[in-house]
Amino acid sequence: MSTAYQIIVCAGIVPDPLQTLEPVASPTGPALKNEMMLPAVLDPWAGHALYEAANLAKNTPGSKVWLVSLGPKAKLQQVMMTVAQRVPFELIALDGPASGFTEAAEVAAALAEAIQTIPGLDKSKLLVFGGWESASRGAGATMQMVGERLGIVDQFQGVDQGNLPEPKNNPQVGMTNMRTVMPALQKAKPTKLAGEGLTFASVTLPKQMRETKIVKDKSADDIAKEIVEWIKK
Repeated sequence: MSTAYQIIVCAGIVPDPLQTLEPVASPTGPALKNEMMLPAVLDPWAGHALYEAANLAKNTPGSKVWLVSLGPKAKLQQVMMTVAQRVPFELIALDGPASGFTEAAEVAAALAEAIQTIPGLDKSKLLVFGGWESASRGAGATMQMVGERLGIVDQFQGVDQGNLPEPKNNPQVGMTNMRTVMPALQKAKPTKLAGEGLTFASVTLPKQMRETKIVKDKSADDIAKEIVEWIKK
């Protein structure tokens, strides 16, 4: 008999990658220009984690998937209208900032606390999925800290193989999910990330640079040294 899993997927939302993002200084710290006006999508790395989790649950009878997400409630609702049609899950929403300027440790603490409130949580059956990287919170540390806070010491970070196609929209799945998504959004816990001790000297768009030089008969060590010197400049 196979073991039924309780699969938690931690997934953030990010601005649509087709949008132009311009960092600005706001009264509360760094932000994106017109951030609340930008259309949002589920973070691509987290999306892969969600689809893998749903596939595992589908092939393991009795398993269930929860999606835990921290972001502005209005933006979460916008994204869930699309994501809910892809795979079955139950949403746990936290109403807070989704900015890439948040501190990973604070995000991890909020996510872990939300996971621990799930009724009937059995850590012997628990699997926690998420994007190791992120299109906004690219620290590569959030999921590790979530696991540590939950007492999960067996972790696999940076899994780089996934062969599942993106699931097609299924209106029936969407209708089933929305029965729990909307109530979850309505009771989303307000989550404030203090960002204490976190400061930014400046926030600017990266400059586009291209310097090409063709060199013959030079050793790999000499080339490496030259590249290092160029980077230091």
